[in-house]
Amino acid sequence: MAAPDPTSSAAAPAADSDLTSTPLIRVEHLHHAFSEVGITKPVLRDISLCVHPGEIVILTGPSGSGKTTLLTMLGGLRAAQSGSLRILGAELLQADQATLTRLRRQVGFIFQAHNLLPYLTALENVRVGLEVHPHWLQRGRAAMDGQGAALLERVGLAERARYYPEKLSGGQKQRVAIARALAPEPRLLLADEPTAALDKESGRMAVELFRRLADEQQAAIVMVTHDNKVLDIADRVVQLEEGQLVES
Repeated sequence: MAAPDPTSSAAAPAADSDLTSTPLIRVEHLHHAFSEVGITKPVLRDISLCVHPGEIVILTGPSGSGKTTLLTMLGGLRAAQSGSLRILGAELLQADQATLTRLRRQVGFIFQAHNLLPYLTALENVRVGLEVHPHWLQRGRAAMDGQGAALLERVGLAERARYYPEKLSGGQKQRVAIARALAPEPRLLLADEPTAALDKESGRMAVELFRRLADEQQAAIVMVTHDNKVLDIADRVVQLEEGQLVES
């Protein structure tokens, strides 16, 4: 099935969003392939997608359909090969390192693997997410610790702030990772299976924090998930199959 045109439902914002706002994500005719043992394997095929401020888009689809690859490209973690990939106003196709660094400072990432630093406490791990932002560094350590503590409280881990990751359960580690991503109030949040390690209550709490970030800060959020219990949080659900957008 052919991928949608940028003006189709897959690329358009939700019906009740501001159609005049500038998209924070504008992807047009994006192609990407991996090379394995001299064989080129297409992963993304003619992807066109827009995500506007305040909008939550969920990516669904079978394993191997290209969801995580697309997510990493939106965050500048994987180089674009062809097409246009404009994120927060910057074109990432052939972007230099300085452009990619500026972009990553404005993006919150939540990975399937929590990627916590084992030698730092929960609070220190959250503070790491603030220390890459010059304006937070200017505010000083006390302000960063205050923001980190507030986010840990919001994810239900206030009493675990001084714990090291080895003393936390898998779900608690994931909640620390969520707090770390949300603490800087990013303009763009990219989340890969953020609720997979969480129980029903914690998962609902997490996506409600995402909704609050979108509504109050007008952040754009793209989330990959197989968790049908959180689909209702999205403005749009976009399906990928064999590297193509096939449904919205």
